[in-house]
Parts: sequence; structure tokens; C-alpha cells
Amino acid sequence: MTDTEHLAPVTGNTRLYAVLGDPVTQVQSPGLLNPLFAELGIEAVLVPMHVRPVDLAHVVRGLQHVGNLDGLFVTVPHKTAAVRLADRRSRTVEITGSANALRREADGAWLAENFDGSGFVAGLTGAGHDPAGRRVALLGAGGAGSAIAAALLTAGVDSLSISDPDGPRLTALVSRLTDHWPGQVHAAAEPPLHDSDIAVNATPLGLRSADPLPFSPRDLAPESVVADIIMKPRDTPLLREAAALGLHVHHGMHMLTGQMESYRAFFGLGRPRTRDQGNEGRGVS
Repeated sequence: MTDTEHLAPVTGNTRLYAVLGDPVTQVQSPGLLNPLFAELGIEAVLVPMHVRPVDLAHVVRGLQHVGNLDGLFVTVPHKTAAVRLADRRSRTVEITGSANALRREADGAWLAENFDGSGFVAGLTGAGHDPAGRRVALLGAGGAGSAIAAALLTAGVDSLSISDPDGPRLTALVSRLTDHWPGQVHAAAEPPLHDSDIAVNATPLGLRSADPLPFSPRDLAPESVVADIIMKPRDTPLLREAAALGLHVHHGMHMLTGQMESYRAFFGLGRPRTRDQGNEGRGVS
């Protein structure tokens, strides 16, 4: 039986979720969430929506009035802008300034949350690369990078250096993080790879074949870990070069799979149904 045969048909009772991005050809969440809905006996579907930055506010506000739409997933480049469109924000969102999920509350308000960071750390730890006590170089202070930075600090890294070509954005992120983790986070014009145990690419560099490498893994010490948050292609040029050098590589898909339990709880999704259960489970509205 194919994955498609496991999916429930779309009917007038189907609950809707959307993932907003520009582009969306790389998104992997529908391939994980739609089978999960079927497994849980939830009549729901997650669809990708290609939304340009100039249209984001109109789309988010418009979808807020769709009665059978329960939530949004947000991907590049909208994670920072989504915060300004939320009516309520979690503590994580307030600290990081970015969101990757919006849940529509009972009163119609959007509640913003961000699971990128916790998902990244869960995936990293699950792969045997516990960041606690490690020195980490992070490239990217955007939506995903800011969430990953906060999660790494929460996980107990020894030190975190963040680099980003957008100076004001980098300064603002480091300032917010320093309020909570004084002395542990630093801005760096160039990632200090020679002095790092883990190097993370949290930029879009690698989505396109013509992109330059975000950093050179040749500058890392042996046994270092190179992580990329890009999910498609799975083996980015950065990870291919790191693997050729004998370094440990960590693929972007781990960040998404590490978020699945958090999505379950946030959107009120039930546990897998037993054989004698019907289709009572559904997302919150």
C-alpha cells in the first residue's frame, strides 16, 4: 500500500493547515504531517502555499477568517515577519523574534510559537551530538537561526558564536540572548571554526545549486560536527564537502522530525487511534 492510499479523502469536514513560504518547493512538512493526520484518525490536510513577502500580511489576515483552518506553519523567509502578524506570542517567540507556527485560538486570535530551535536540538541530540558543554559556531541570525541559538543556549552549550552579514539583525539578536544568557553568546564577523566543536548553517545558502558555501568546513578540527538546516537537497554542498573531509555531518531533516511531538501538543493532536476508535480526533479550532 502506498503512502497516498493511507491518506483520508478531503471532504467538507476536513480541517485545514497551511505552510507559507517563498519558495515552497523545498518544504517537507506535508510529507510528515499528512500521514500523521491519517495515523491519528484526524480528518485534516496540510498544504503548501507560495506567498511572497509583500503579500504575507494579506494572506495571514485573510486565512484568519477561514472557519475550518486551524493553523499555519511558517518557513523561509517569513519567520520574523510572522511575529508581527501574531496577536499573542510565546516566551520563545518574544526572545527569538521569530515564529514557525501560528495556532488560531478559540477567539480567532493567532498564537505564535517557534519549534525550530527545540526541534534542531532534539535532532542533534538524537543523532548522538549532544551540544551540552560544546563550543558552537552558528551562521545565520534570521528566523530559524535565532530559534536555534536560544535552544542551544538552553541546552547548555559552553559558548555560542553567531555570524550574519546583516549587522543590525545580528546585534539585536545577541542583545536579546545576552539578557537571558550573559557571557555565553558572542557576535562574530566570521565564524570561529578553528575553535568550534559544532558548526551550523542556519542560512538559505545551499537551497540553490549556484549558492556559495556558507563557510569552509576545512577550517574545522577533526571530529567536528557540521550541521545544515536545509532539507532539500538532503546532501547540500556544505555537507558533501564536510563528509569528504571525514567530519560528522547532520542533515536538515532532523530539525523537522525533532519538532513532531511539539506540533502534536501545540495543535492539540491526539495519539494514534486504536482499532475500535472512530474519527473523533481533530485539530483545535
